[in-house]
Amino acid sequence: MCLNKVLMLDLKKNKSAEVWPRGRVRLVNSCLGYLVAYPKMSHTDTGPTSSLTTSPCCSPACTRISRTHLPVSRALLPPPRHRFAVHRRCVSAPARPQSSHHPVPSAARSTAGSPPSASLLAASPFREEEEEEEEGEEAPRELPPPVGGSGRPGVRVPPAPALYSGRARRRPAGAHKMAAASTQGPRAPKLAQLLERDPYLAPFEQDFQRRYALFYNRLKSIEENEGGLDKFSKSYKTFGVNQFVDGGVYCKEWAPGAEAVFLTGDFNGWNPFSHPYKKMEYGKWELFIPPGQDGYSPVPHGSKLKVVIRAQNGELLYRISPWARYVVRDQDKVNYDWVHWNPPQSYIRKHRSPERLKSLRIYESHVGIASPEGKIASYKNFTYNVLPRIKDLGYNCVQLMAIMEHAYYASFGYQVTSFFAASSRYGTPDDLKEMIDVAHSMGITVLLDVVHSHASKNSEDGLNKFDGTDSCFFHSGPKGTHQLWDSRLFDYSNWEVLRFLLSNLRMWIEDYGFDGFRFDGVTSMLYHHHGIGTGFSGDYNEYFGLHVDEDALCYLMLANHMVNFLHPECITIAEDVSGMPALCRPVAEGGGGFDYRLAMAIPDKWIQIIKELKDEDWNMGNIVYTLTNRRYEEKCIAYAESHDQALVGDKTLAFRLMDAEMYTNMSVLSPLTPVIDRGIQLHKMIRLITHALGGDSYLNFMGNEFGHPEWLDFPRKGNNESYHYARRQFNLTDDHLLRYRFLNAFDRDMNKSEERFGWLASPPAFVSEKHESNKVIAFERAGLLFIFNFHPYQSYTDYRVGVEIPGKYKILLDSDASEYGGHQRLDHNTEYFSEEYPHNYRHNSLMQYNSQTSFSQQSRRCHKHHIKVYIPSRVAIVLQNMDNAK
Repeated sequence: MCLNKVLMLDLKKNKSAEVWPRGRVRLVNSCLGYLVAYPKMSHTDTGPTSSLTTSPCCSPACTRISRTHLPVSRALLPPPRHRFAVHRRCVSAPARPQSSHHPVPSAARSTAGSPPSASLLAASPFREEEEEEEEGEEAPRELPPPVGGSGRPGVRVPPAPALYSGRARRRPAGAHKMAAASTQGPRAPKLAQLLERDPYLAPFEQDFQRRYALFYNRLKSIEENEGGLDKFSKSYKTFGVNQFVDGGVYCKEWAPGAEAVFLTGDFNGWNPFSHPYKKMEYGKWELFIPPGQDGYSPVPHGSKLKVVIRAQNGELLYRISPWARYVVRDQDKVNYDWVHWNPPQSYIRKHRSPERLKSLRIYESHVGIASPEGKIASYKNFTYNVLPRIKDLGYNCVQLMAIMEHAYYASFGYQVTSFFAASSRYGTPDDLKEMIDVAHSMGITVLLDVVHSHASKNSEDGLNKFDGTDSCFFHSGPKGTHQLWDSRLFDYSNWEVLRFLLSNLRMWIEDYGFDGFRFDGVTSMLYHHHGIGTGFSGDYNEYFGLHVDEDALCYLMLANHMVNFLHPECITIAEDVSGMPALCRPVAEGGGGFDYRLAMAIPDKWIQIIKELKDEDWNMGNIVYTLTNRRYEEKCIAYAESHDQALVGDKTLAFRLMDAEMYTNMSVLSPLTPVIDRGIQLHKMIRLITHALGGDSYLNFMGNEFGHPEWLDFPRKGNNESYHYARRQFNLTDDHLLRYRFLNAFDRDMNKSEERFGWLASPPAFVSEKHESNKVIAFERAGLLFIFNFHPYQSYTDYRVGVEIPGKYKILLDSDASEYGGHQRLDHNTEYFSEEYPHNYRHNSLMQYNSQTSFSQQSRRCHKHHIKVYIPSRVAIVLQNMDNAK
């Protein structure tokens, strides 16, 4: 049963306000429209005591989950610490769903390649706790991280914890008191490690504990009421329309606001009332259609269907099932039609998914624009024409955009109408499965750009008002609409919404073979203000409080926990611009459970520099700060530009650097103008320094690797439905008379170098020099020495550069090489020998003497060795120690 557990407190004995750090009074959370006060500590004369937790009754009609009941694998279960008085306020809450009398669909049975059906909770973890409580409270136990967590044995936590790599911070005053304070409820087993790593989070310990308790209790509730998260997330095999082995068809929908539900379509001559659904508990409806006399399915493959909803006002609504697997639109129609997809023989995967990658080199892609032709490209085109290019460029991961069906092509796939349907404008579901399978055969990981932050407002062919009300799947009223995106916002506290979204992730992994997800719009999910009109300065108070949507955060924790447990090889990425602390730490630490976050400040910084500053005014320190300013041990994906910068209204880096001259002067037959020369050189340098210094993985949007000209604009009324700008002109790199091939070659060799040396998977770089007047940046990572001279005209001979490891160095990568459109000012046969001369915090240095450089004020902790190098203007070079050559 779904029970609201309420911690009771005698308010008469504790009328004093709750004491929080720095004398603040914490308000109760009413962000969901009902009162919730979480367990906290109130300091009295007798010591800390538990504070109140209240919640309204939940009813079967709303199926809304209370914050105080919810779940977790055994690895996440904390030791018993406290007993709570439990008061049952709601005896009419949802009971365990009754088993259907119909046979189980064949699709619902375990298949080869699927994970074993196992609970994510141990068989009786809570019984064990009860037994331990009877024997008396034990000392806290050290528990392992959750399965799929990022904890690594043998990794020593630095004695001086740093929030940002390379920057130590002192423990704030009073932090030890907060760390010692106990928190009521399920505790995050590894939270102490998070607080030790970043002591400035200590004042928010109870926020982390509350968030973890919400996750824990919700997972526990799924275990008790649904038979476990494994079964719960397989609901896509029973909801919608599914065929049995014997040919019968089982249909199931959730439409709590409907008075009646029917199925109609080609199979019954579009009779709207001949096949009524049977009403079940909690707003669910089911229908079983027996097989025909010949044993064939009564709903043939490829036939059109509709769910007919009789709304509360008596109106008949023709809807597409939220669980529909395939929807198409005829050219003469506006809305999509639901087509039953059940081919006699589905595509069978031939190749296993690649092993989990240590360093991601992501090629962000859109199938529809992946062709030089002015049309919507297909899955087949991507499979046989684009994937080989991606492999050749050295990328090991493809991130696919706009796969989830979206009625409006120009939305770039971010106004999803059918969450379980692969977009039919590119081909069939089997075509997509083949594309992913071929990518796996090349060793390429495939990620899905998943949109669970909002949904299209379409009702005829979308989720909106599926049952005739505005509260089905979404918040009702203004809270359920995004002001800027004009789209609907999910109610993440709703039980059936959790079923829908978690099953959606599971389906994309197990049916199509995706290897993980990039979650779009995470910032909008995390906060009730959705980031609208809000700037994030990094003050930790911006990430905790009533403005945080903890139901949405709990869903993300559940999603990451499920993906990591059932498919530990899968990867999850958060698109969050706010910088939420611990978003990319394991759930056991109270974190969000993501593997990576996008370093979204980096492309903004490059745009600002190019737009606002002359080359002589570029600030080397500011560039280094932006590239290295990331949370300690929370992985980031660096990128110089993505699809955001390619869209109409914005400009790519290449277009900002070279602008109109790209139309006339990119031919090798025309003179190399200063604008084109500057653009080509800076384009290479910006991408390399972002790749090597900016994070733990790297991302590039398709076409930008070779400086794709112009912008990206989908067909719409404003451009006369033109496809001219909705394409990628890969043919430009194949033309040896065009300079695009230089940028393409550099991008390829940059990725190949990373593949060989693995700097993305290496510890953060040590930046030994960021010289403002010389415009030089030097750093070491993965045993390589990276040197950048951003000066527009000044070259340096015999420039001294500090190195940690002595020995002989040679050039590994040179942006000035002729094959990259450079001026060939460096001799690649030159050998650079280190000298024992302390320089810039490194024991050794490579030295090229420069009369303009003064060494009189070097640090007493300088490197003992150096090398001397020649650094031409606007050049980036990478040096390899040949004594430790790979």
